[in-house]
Amino acid sequence: MATITTEDGTEIYYKDWGPKDAQPIMFHHGWPLSSDDWDGQMLFFLQHGFRVIAHDRRGHGRSAQVSEGHDMDHYAADASAVVAHLDLRNAVHIGHSTGGGQVARYVARFGEPQGRVAKAVLVSAVPPLMLRTEANPEGLPIEVFDGFRKALADNRAQFFLDVPTGPFYGFNRDGATIREGVIRNWWRQGMMGSAKAHYEGIKAFSETDQTEDLKAISVPTLVLHGEDDQIVPIVASAPKSVKLLRNGTLKTYPGLPHGMLTTHADLLNADLLAFIRG
Repeated sequence: MATITTEDGTEIYYKDWGPKDAQPIMFHHGWPLSSDDWDGQMLFFLQHGFRVIAHDRRGHGRSAQVSEGHDMDHYAADASAVVAHLDLRNAVHIGHSTGGGQVARYVARFGEPQGRVAKAVLVSAVPPLMLRTEANPEGLPIEVFDGFRKALADNRAQFFLDVPTGPFYGFNRDGATIREGVIRNWWRQGMMGSAKAHYEGIKAFSETDQTEDLKAISVPTLVLHGEDDQIVPIVASAPKSVKLLRNGTLKTYPGLPHGMLTTHADLLNADLLAFIRG
């Protein structure tokens, strides 16, 4: 397996496919998944001549199940370590859900200051802040995330079936076509990772205020969000992010769920390609 070791000794697994002289696209996965969640996009962009890279976040997938560092700062630093190891330049960074928060922090703190980023994409992403506060009344109450933690601690295997079977892909909606393989693949990816990383990651994706990250990003940034996202409600996320970005564009999709990159891959892949080539 291809791995790097970060400054704090964490082994991070990554995939690197395609011509090394092609423009790189780096994909950042959501909670509690792995780089495998991007396989459909990676194969698509590989066929269009790009170099495609994705890594497993610490504690997720095939990366080390370390005890510490399950926060957005370490996530971004780990991504930067992969970028530096591969010497990626003129790169497009695409993040889904928690991976969108990882992209925002990486681009703001590492990618743009180092001159390595061409564009960014936030898909169904958690920024600027998921948690409800006085300043963010559209967010979700802390009890929602406490419920996630309890469900994970009580029976992680069952919780990781309930999420993809229900709200993640919108399979709980009337008339939805349920895809058993998609559910099982979500469960497989989740159960590969560390329960501690997943438990602590809930705080990372729900309570990290990324307002300043978004304000710091100046490269063209596309924000994509499903209007029927039951995991990261659109009202608290995408429109707010675009207002904070200096060069942001918003596109929403009526009726599409949080996991729309999987359920509607052809549509999303075409829109991503148009943005990258535009």
